[in-house]
Amino acid sequence: MAKIIVATVGSWNVSRFHQWESDNQHDVHLITGQAEFNLEAVIEFAPHYIFFPQWYWKIPEAIFENYECVVFHMTDLPFGRGGSPLQNLILRGIYRTQLSAIRVVEVMDSGPVYLKHPLSLHGSATEIYIRASETTFEMIDEILESRLTPKNQKGEVVKFKRRTASESEIPPRDDLQDLYDFIRMLDAEGYPQAFLTHAGYRYEFSRASLRDGHIVADVMVVPLSK
Repeated sequence: MAKIIVATVGSWNVSRFHQWESDNQHDVHLITGQAEFNLEAVIEFAPHYIFFPQWYWKIPEAIFENYECVVFHMTDLPFGRGGSPLQNLILRGIYRTQLSAIRVVEVMDSGPVYLKHPLSLHGSATEIYIRASETTFEMIDEILESRLTPKNQKGEVVKFKRRTASESEIPPRDDLQDLYDFIRMLDAEGYPQAFLTHAGYRYEFSRASLRDGHIVADVMVVPLSK
C-alpha cells in the first residue's frame, strides 16, 4: 500500500478523486489549495508519490527534490511546454493530443515522462477537463501498479505562452468553426469566458454549439461599469 497525496483544483478532479479513493487500497490525502500545500504538511504525511492532476502554482524545490512528484500536462511533450495548453492547442487547430505524466523538475514541463495517453479535444473546455481527469486517474493507477520509471523527453521543444484574461476578448474571426472553437476552449469554471464589449456592456458566451451554418450559445450581459 502506497501513501499518496493528490494536489489538484477543479470540481471535476475533486469529484473524480473521491470516486478513485473509494476504489483503491492506498492511503490517500487530498489537497485542493495552495495554502494547504507546504513542506511541513508533506513531511507529516510522508507520501511515496504526490500527483498533480491540475495545479496552478509552482511546486517548491524542497518538495519535488525529496518526493516523487508527478504532474499531468495536456500536450505531447516536449511539444507544448508552458501555460494554457488546452487553449493553445485548439487555437492551432489541434483536436487530439497526448496527456503526458511527467516527473517534476526545476525547469517547468521538462521532466522525464512516465507515460502518455491519447486525449480528444472536442467539446467544451469543461467536457475536455472531465475527460482528462478520468484519464489522469487511470494513468495514476498505471504508474502505481507498474512502478513506472520515467524516461527523458525526446523531440523538438515547442513552448506555449500562458494566456491572460484580456485575451478572452473575441478577435475578428472569418471562419465559424474558429469562432466556435474560441468560445468553447474557455468554457470552464475558473476561466474568463469568451466575451465582446459593445455600447457599455460586456457579452460573455458559454454553452456554445455549432449548428448548420450558425452558432447557438448562452450569453450573459454585464454592464461595464460593474
